[in-house]
Amino acid sequence: MSEILYPVLTAPVLRGAAGKPREEMLPVVGENGLVTAQMSRSFAHNGTKQLHPVVHLHVIDRFGRIFLQKRSETKKLLPGRWDTAVGGHVTYGESVKEALYREAREEIGLADFNPVEMDTYVWESDTEREWVNAYAAVGNFDLRPVNDEVEEGRYWTEEEIADAMGKGILTPNFENEYQRIGQALRALL
Repeated sequence: MSEILYPVLTAPVLRGAAGKPREEMLPVVGENGLVTAQMSRSFAHNGTKQLHPVVHLHVIDRFGRIFLQKRSETKKLLPGRWDTAVGGHVTYGESVKEALYREAREEIGLADFNPVEMDTYVWESDTEREWVNAYAAVGNFDLRPVNDEVEEGRYWTEEEIADAMGKGILTPNFENEYQRIGQALRALL
């Protein structure tokens, strides 16, 4: 798994990428994780395609079901679609693992878990380009959405996921990632 490598001095803010006061700043990285600059979250999603790190956590119970979250209808990107249990940006100055634990706590109230590294890859959509760091956690967790970004959450069987693929129910990123690592997720049981 790759880690973010910050420069000794604070990385410069990309021209035009400062954003609003108090807006979350994200690192701009190369595919090797080396930070070259920083930018606001809004700048990252405006079609400039600056590569920035994100974390994903797949949560699997002992029955082999995968917990998915339904994105809030208020989200700009893919509202109402089912997605990875946890997904979020790495804030400038954070490590990948720090962001993973923060996002898990913020989105589904999960704090006590042992993440397994699954994959690192680049995902590109119409509006952004992400350096995805995917993890998994296996256990009997009592999970529930804890903020307004997540509408609901539940465990899905393999069959339910297979039936939903390609029908606009799941996010394209989840579908891509599940095809990449689904077999490895099942092997964790």
